[in-house]
Amino acid sequence: MTTTPDATADKLDRGVLKVAGVVVLGAIMAILDVTVVSVALPTFQREFHASYATVAWTMTAYTLALATVIPVTGWAADRFGTKRLYLTSIALFVAGSALCSAAWDIGPLIAFRTLQGLGGGMLMPLGMTIMTRAAGPDRIGRVMAVLGVPMLLGPIGGPILGGWLIETASWHWIFLINVPIGAVAFLASLRILPKDQPRPSESFDFLGMLLLSPGLALFLYGVSSIPGAGTVAAAKVLIPALIGLALVVGFVAHALRKDHPLLDLGLFANRNLAVAVITMTLFSVAFMGSMLLFPSYFLQVRGQSTLNAGLLLAPQGLGAMLTMPVAGRLTDKIGPGKLVLGGIVLIAAGMGAFTQVTADSSYVLLLGSLFVLGMGMGMTMMPIMSAALASLVDHQIARGSTMMNIVQQTAGSIGTAVMSVILTNQVQHSPAATVYSAVTQGLVPVKQVAPSLLAQGRSALAGAFGHTYLIALILIALCIVPALFLPRRRIEKAEQQPEDVAVPVSIH
Repeated sequence: MTTTPDATADKLDRGVLKVAGVVVLGAIMAILDVTVVSVALPTFQREFHASYATVAWTMTAYTLALATVIPVTGWAADRFGTKRLYLTSIALFVAGSALCSAAWDIGPLIAFRTLQGLGGGMLMPLGMTIMTRAAGPDRIGRVMAVLGVPMLLGPIGGPILGGWLIETASWHWIFLINVPIGAVAFLASLRILPKDQPRPSESFDFLGMLLLSPGLALFLYGVSSIPGAGTVAAAKVLIPALIGLALVVGFVAHALRKDHPLLDLGLFANRNLAVAVITMTLFSVAFMGSMLLFPSYFLQVRGQSTLNAGLLLAPQGLGAMLTMPVAGRLTDKIGPGKLVLGGIVLIAAGMGAFTQVTADSSYVLLLGSLFVLGMGMGMTMMPIMSAALASLVDHQIARGSTMMNIVQQTAGSIGTAVMSVILTNQVQHSPAATVYSAVTQGLVPVKQVAPSLLAQGRSALAGAFGHTYLIALILIALCIVPALFLPRRRIEKAEQQPEDVAVPVSIH
């Protein structure tokens, strides 16, 4: 039976929920993989007898592959169809995962992580496109709320799952677990996703790809090198970042002159999307950067295990799960503006407690603050996405979701680097904190450090975290400025041409 989602229906119907389940399964697999691998870096050092700088490339290679493939996704979805491309993405990701689990040295592991990233980079923007088309613009808030689930489970569930698998099995299983999940996602996608509707394709913008994809990859490589270099002025930071930035600027000049560029900058003529992009940029820099700090505080200052640190972050996910479904429904009815402003206030309130953090802060206070912060996150990220996509017509959705994913990935990487550098500089300004940090990382035997210096260093390290949280709080507060311009009433869908009608959902 074939049905077309009723855009005026109050709830997501059975067909849309089936599509949502498939998309969420694929997105969870890709997003979880980022944080699962982050807790395995010390294990890679030990297993492959490699330095931290070398094993960190297992993260960097994945991120750079994402940055390379995301710009091409919008064109490829229009040219080959979202279903075909989604199945290809899952297959690439699963193949990369299987190869990673069989890696015999750090070099092959880094190479296989790149293959994983090529598949994983397409899953999220394709998922947004598939779900938006299936549900229709009037229900995009609820659709984004569903798609927000993997974004929450990744940062929270990743450290827990990674720590558990490494402790109970081996590092191979952080990759092997993707194989059965990916197989289920592939078969479900093959059966449930609507068939692709052929349409005349635009010519591929090869020059745009040669400018934008390597430009983003080089820029993010430079930015991700900041924590290791300890300064923005280092050659390994400036040279790739400036070359990458020049290529991106070259792409902008090229795209403004070309009829069908790789990334449609003409979408910025849509006021809602333009404001949403600015808001998402500031929000991702501030929030994604600060996400790095929470597990680090519990690991380094409070001495928790990787598994326990992951569990202590659970209140954040619970808070978001409480507000995200409600925010999704309200976004469709009253627009995203009021919700995003309220969410930013809650995030700021939760972050405020961490600016005063000490070496012995009450866990009740910290976990309660994470819960409030999570509630704010549930009211913020996906409504911003909804503001960007709700007023686009069908043939613009793939390009719009691609643009939002590029913004989120790039801004999140910048935020992570900025917060890492701020924290590192704060630690370096305190000799006691430097010593204690070296002890927690296993670089200095604890027996060689006087107990009084350990206590002093622990307190100083907590103070360094508090100062870094303060910077994050200021950046979060700045998000209020663009958020004031988000729509504060229901977004009316753009008038669609006959060829822009949403693709029917096939229910089997």
